[in-house]
This record gives sequence, C-alpha cells and structure tokens, in this order.
Amino acid sequence: MALHDPLIGTLLDGRYRVEQRIAAGGMSTVYRGTDTRLDRVVALKVMHPSLAGDDGFTGRFIREAKAVARLAHPNVVNVFDQGADGGTVFLAMEYVPGRTLRDLLRDRGALSIRAALDILEPVLAALGAAHRAGLVHRDVKPENVLITDDGLVKVADFGLVRVLNTADGAATSTTATSTTATSTTATAGTVLGTVSYLAPEQIRPGAGTDQRVDVYAAGILLYEMLTGHRPHTGENPVQVMYRHLHEDVPAPSLAVPGVGPELDAIVAGACARDPKARPYDAVELLAALQRVRRTLTPARLDAEPPASTRPSPQYPTSEPTSVIRPAAGPAAPETERTSVLDVPPELMDQLLTEPRPYDEPAPVRTRRPGPLRRLPRTPLIWASVLAVLALLVGGTTYALSGALYGTVPSVLGKDRAEAQRILDGVGMHGRFTEVYSETVPAGQIISSDPGVGARARKSDAVAVSVSRGPKRIAVPDVTGKSAEQAAAALSGVQLARGGVTETYDDTVPEGSVISSSPAAGQRLPENTPVSLVVSKGMVPVPDVTGMSKDDAAKALQAAGFAMQSSGVNLFGTGKVSSQSPAAGERRPQHTVVTVSFPFL
Repeated sequence: MALHDPLIGTLLDGRYRVEQRIAAGGMSTVYRGTDTRLDRVVALKVMHPSLAGDDGFTGRFIREAKAVARLAHPNVVNVFDQGADGGTVFLAMEYVPGRTLRDLLRDRGALSIRAALDILEPVLAALGAAHRAGLVHRDVKPENVLITDDGLVKVADFGLVRVLNTADGAATSTTATSTTATSTTATAGTVLGTVSYLAPEQIRPGAGTDQRVDVYAAGILLYEMLTGHRPHTGENPVQVMYRHLHEDVPAPSLAVPGVGPELDAIVAGACARDPKARPYDAVELLAALQRVRRTLTPARLDAEPPASTRPSPQYPTSEPTSVIRPAAGPAAPETERTSVLDVPPELMDQLLTEPRPYDEPAPVRTRRPGPLRRLPRTPLIWASVLAVLALLVGGTTYALSGALYGTVPSVLGKDRAEAQRILDGVGMHGRFTEVYSETVPAGQIISSDPGVGARARKSDAVAVSVSRGPKRIAVPDVTGKSAEQAAAALSGVQLARGGVTETYDDTVPEGSVISSSPAAGQRLPENTPVSLVVSKGMVPVPDVTGMSKDDAAKALQAAGFAMQSSGVNLFGTGKVSSQSPAAGERRPQHTVVTVSFPFL
C-alpha cells in the first residue's frame, strides 16, 4: 500500500508548489513542481529530513547550487535557486522532460556505437566545462545522465561536487562537512560514492582525487553502453570495490566483438587504475573519442549489438543516490547506491592486498540489516583475473599508445600538406607556424615540437615549423630624412646603418639623406649595413680677394664655381679687388663668381 507523500501539494518557501514525485534516493527526493512567481515548471530536489540536520550534507547541497551556478553549459542541468522551508532543504532546478540513461539501458541493453558516442560526447562536454572551471562531479553514472524528449543530453546531480584549487592542483572541499563523509576519497575506512563507478583512488584511504575520477566513471559509462552491463559486479559492494582496485576493466569487444580495438583502447585508457595513465580531464578524453569516431565507417557506427546484450530481468532498474550509515549488524543493499560505506579496518586491509585467496572478510556495516555474503574463496577467480589481465596487456598498451598517446612521426623536409597527412595517419594534428630559414627551402618542414620519436598526447597539437625561405628585407626609402631618422628606419626593419658620407648638394637640404647604398628597394639579409650619403647643402663661395687672376680661378674651380673677371688687368700682374657673390655666401655649385681687378 503506497503511502501519501506529505510534501505533495505544499508550497515551499512561499513560491514552489510540489506536484509530483519523480525519483527518490537515500539523500534526496526529486519532485516536479511549479515556480508560482515565474509560472514555469521546475524540478525540486528535496533533501531527506533525516539528513537536513546534518551540517555536512546541508553544506553539500548548498555547494552543489553554487557550483552548478558557475557553469553555463547546454549539457548541464541548471540550478535556479536554493532554499529552506522549516526543516525542508531544497534546490529548484531546470526540469528536463525525458528519461535517464539508466532507463534507456534498462529498455534496450547495449547501444550501437553511434548512439553510445552521441550520448557520451555531450556528457564529456559538460564534464569538461566543469573540469576547466575547477569542478569535479564525482558521481557520474547513468542515473545522472538525462536525455530530453528531443535528444538533448544533460548531466545532473552535482551533489558530490568538489572544487579544485587550480593554483596548485590540489583538491580541496569548499565547505566543512561532517565526520560521516568528507569526500569520495576513502578516509578511516569510510567510502562515499556509487560503487560500480568508483575510481580506485576513491577507495584507498587518504588517496587524493581530482578530475580523473570523472574520466574513470565516463569510461565505465562507455563500457556499459557498448555491452549492456557493468564491467565489475559482485555479490556485495566490497567485491566490486576489490575488483576496481585489482582488476582492469575488460575490453568491451570481449562481450561485443563489433566494438573493435579503437574503442577498447578508449575504455582501457579512461579506466586505467593508475590515474596518471588516464586522460588528464574530460576535454582530453572527448578529443580522443572524436578522433576515433572519425575513423569509424557508418556501417560500424550503426551496427546493432547482438541479441545477447539485450536487457535481462536481472538488470538493475536504478541506482538512486543514498546514504548508507553504520548499523548494528552487517547488511547488503538491494540496489547499488551513492553510499557511505563503513568498512572495518581489517576488511580495508584485505581490499588493499594484492589478489590472492583470502579468508572471510569482516562485515561492512550499512543501514539495512541482513547477512553480507562472503567474498569468493576459490582460487579459480584469480585464474580468471590473470587470464583477463593477460588478454588486456596488449589492449592497455594500445590504449596509451594508439588512442590517447602516440609517437611523433618524422615530417622534416615535407611540405605542409604531406606533413598534415602523415600526422593524420597516426591520429595527431599539427599547429603550423612559418619561420625564416637560410638553409631549408621555402614550404618545407624545418622542425617539430615534440621532436621526432617523442611520446605525445594526441589531444595536444604538434608544433610544426614551416620554412619561409631566407629572410630578405627591402631597403626602405630614407632620402630626405635626417641621418638619425634614417638610422631608426633601418633598425625598424632589422637592417643596420653603415657608414655616413657627407657631400654638398644643391637640391637636398643640409643634414638630409641624399641616397643609400644599397639603394631603396633592394632586398638584403637581416642586419646587413646600409651606407648613407648625407647632404652638406650648397657650397660656400671661397674668398679670392687679393689673389692673382690665375690663383683665383684655381680656388673657385676647386670649390665648384666658375669665374669671370671685369676691369683691366694689364700684363696679368693685378690682384682681385672684389668679388660677387661675396666670400662665405652659399651658392649652388657651378655658380659664376665675378672678380674685379683695378684699372692699371
């Protein structure tokens, strides 16, 4: 017999009318409601009353609102408001009509490659926006992926969000939380998260977590969409956590051969147990996924999975968010949840121990009473694990070198088009820059960074230098400029000023450049000196008074002037008595200077 929900029909904070229950978990219940002020449909996420008095969980609720408010992304569910009405703590969020990815997997089982990528790519876009904003979701799972009626994919429920200190890369929480759970990192035997999607570092006590836990969970999502089931299962949460710590995620092609090695590599790279071996963030994983997608034919993208991957009655229908606190006796939850698991120290030690036959573990304490099934004791499971690991060694290597990482090929001496074709062939792309070279012909590749043979992430561009040929600089026209202005003009185009020669010039003002050598327009190597000829202006007339006729003629001719005489200079013994123009006056060269002699 269904119990009436007391919140339905109430008005929260005098504004939000609660109308219909949508979903429920251990931490909160989601209702469809109406914002009576703006007259719009909203989703109301209401924290369970048992948690509303816990400052840690209330702080997490508020932190979610603030974190998502920082994101403006079409693939993130918007948070409009946060408030409290008496003992009811709630978020008002964007209402997304449609269904969750869990609903889709429950109905269809495995998806085609195209459908899986069409869902995962916007999920990674949303997570990438969060990662670049310094936020980590930490609870990525099918229940938190919403698909609208028109096919838009949105990521919801940033309830376990963590803010990274981007200055030093350390991860820190934005607010203090209660001692029951401070993060999804295991502390003192406490683990918080959805067990099937936990990265190994979320299980190890004291291990730090960053955006790569979302990358790990996204790899699990891809595996689940391609195969119709999760990679790690067990009779209880401890078995699943143990497999996260000690077993690699199987290649999805082992279950669905049509998946192929490219997507095996993506899954293996994203789900590497060592976080350093994973893509750095969702942006990098998205770039790798898109490169792989471009290599797949339409037939492979649209191939339907085999009938064996269709959902079975045992396939779980949901994984609601919940809190499992310590109880008086052992328990095994009926459905997997976002949980706080109190793992006794002796059992945590077993979890962290390398695979080997082991005795019955101590119980995990949870809310529901009931026996915890023991972990399998037979050594056959380890034989199976070793066999799977042996199969995956090549796949994991391929993931790091083939899908996410690669060896930079040699493109030296190639033209730009050929270099890009070579890089495309190994899944890389180039960032081309033209530079001058005295030795490499124009249009050919000079160098690459990283260099030939280096290991590089395929999401990072290879910096490729293309030769523009020898650098040649046209001599600027500096005629008419002062010597200082000419020197600055030459320096501005990376040429040097050479020697300066001064000469008289009838047309160019004194101190101005008459010409350069090499002449304007000639193309020279960088830093080549250019000599200047600078005008001294017009020539001063020399003083020839008191000279004989012959001496005066010689002096004027040497200065560039011509001479004519007036008066009578009998026998050539007279001396110049006057001249015109007068001595010291500046006149153009070849000016005629008239000299006078006394009448004898």
